[in-house]
Amino acid sequence: MERESMEFDVVVVGGGPAGLAAAIRLRQLALASERDLSVCVIEKGSELGAHTLSGAVIETRALDELIPDWKAKGAPLHTPATSDHFVYLTESKAIRLPAPPQMNNHGNYIVSLGNVVRWLGQQAEELGVEVYPGFAAAEVLYDEQGAVRGVATGDMGVGRDGQPTGNYTPGMELLARQTLFAEGCRGSLTKTLFERFDLRQGADPQTYGIGIKELWEIDPAKHKPGTIMHTIGWPLDSKTYGGSFLYHLENNQVAVGFVVGLDYQNPHLSPFEEFQRFKTHPAIRPTFEGGRRIAYGARALSEGGLQSLPRLTFPGGLLIGDTAGFLNVPKIKGTHTAMKSGMMAAEAVYEVLTVEEGGPFEVGSYQDKVKESWVWSELYKARNIRPSFHKGLWAGIAYSAIDTYLFRGHAPWTFHHHPDHSALGKAADFPKIAYPKPDGKISFDRLSSVFISNTNHEENQPIHLQLKDTDVPLSVNLALYDAPEQRYCPAGVYEIMTDDAGTPRLQINAQNCLHCKTCDIKDPTQNINWVVPEGSGGPNYPNM
Repeated sequence: MERESMEFDVVVVGGGPAGLAAAIRLRQLALASERDLSVCVIEKGSELGAHTLSGAVIETRALDELIPDWKAKGAPLHTPATSDHFVYLTESKAIRLPAPPQMNNHGNYIVSLGNVVRWLGQQAEELGVEVYPGFAAAEVLYDEQGAVRGVATGDMGVGRDGQPTGNYTPGMELLARQTLFAEGCRGSLTKTLFERFDLRQGADPQTYGIGIKELWEIDPAKHKPGTIMHTIGWPLDSKTYGGSFLYHLENNQVAVGFVVGLDYQNPHLSPFEEFQRFKTHPAIRPTFEGGRRIAYGARALSEGGLQSLPRLTFPGGLLIGDTAGFLNVPKIKGTHTAMKSGMMAAEAVYEVLTVEEGGPFEVGSYQDKVKESWVWSELYKARNIRPSFHKGLWAGIAYSAIDTYLFRGHAPWTFHHHPDHSALGKAADFPKIAYPKPDGKISFDRLSSVFISNTNHEENQPIHLQLKDTDVPLSVNLALYDAPEQRYCPAGVYEIMTDDAGTPRLQINAQNCLHCKTCDIKDPTQNINWVVPEGSGGPNYPNM
């Protein structure tokens, strides 16, 4: 069966904040000049927002520029930030610290980013954008000159053995004059673009964090809408980068999350269990006592900042949002920069498409627009904060204060990053960590957590967590690192099983996968390659 094809002026891969902002801006420009410009957005989640997970406190700067009347249009920004708390935790105490100026949330809103994305999708469709959720882009298409010509969605109805089943349907080719990649963190197609076009030449390796989040409905007497708390310290040691957030939304809901830098060293560390342990702290536990956990999820974050940004353009396409890495780590925000990158890409693409005939071609002006924008200025000032923590918590805090208050982000040097997987030490060189058993009230296990993420994949399909060498999980990971994939995965995808004779084997429970990409990032030999499963597979977050 041959693949059918559809042609558009612009195809956007990924229906998150960046992708939808780009699509909206393109159609705004087309309508303002009465030009016909076809724009398509494809999203691998079952619906827009299904795979969207963030804290989230949103700065509205980009939204103000994109849709100035967003309040009148009913944007789901209902809870303005009212207070900021920055706390250092020891095992038994909570010490209030002055909040860094980057974390001042005056004028910001606590939101469900998934609901914001759903609303942006509605705005896009009203402007004439064609939005197709449930379609996973599985392949980049190239023309005879090697330029990107679009993408192909994955085949449906392929069995675990790689053979077509009775439900087989070939993927569809979506062809475009320009293709915008907005895949989010560690995009599976973006990785291939990095290699083909050498987009990371001259850039630092990207560094990542894993963010794990729960949504709770708490006792109304404890609910303080607009309250924001960030913590550092316990339960992490001073050599491990990370911290927590608690955001009080509307409807007696609290979003709680924990982020661990994926450059951690101890292979026995489990980000998931550090998060569960964090909630048992005497200053944190009371918030959740008597409450009810209603959602769970996880995703990786691109934390490298300015020095890790790749080249953003190549023949036939552009990179936008977190797939490129526009997160501002000190602010703990990336939605506004992701959206602005999408808007700038749209403006650059529109300028070229209305002048040039045919395509594809490289839209170099996008890179220039980024460098001239407030996004670049913001990331430049923040560039040294995250890498300063390579020397540990206290060195990072001390340097961050000097950088912020003395140099105001303009120090005459730039610190650099290293690949996260290379930081992992051997199991024999680090102490094991004894994590407490979950109590089922405040702390929980992985499987009950995955259950409330509404994660599901068609069972009879090829495993989308591909091993480049099937011997490595036992000969290297288990032998040298005590199989760290069992701990860094927040969904219980990887298990070392033994048969009656005691012979170990790796079992991959691909149905549990939350699409966080942590395994692709942290595997010590980079032996795991995360690719898209069938469209609609993965979590279905209701309002994360």
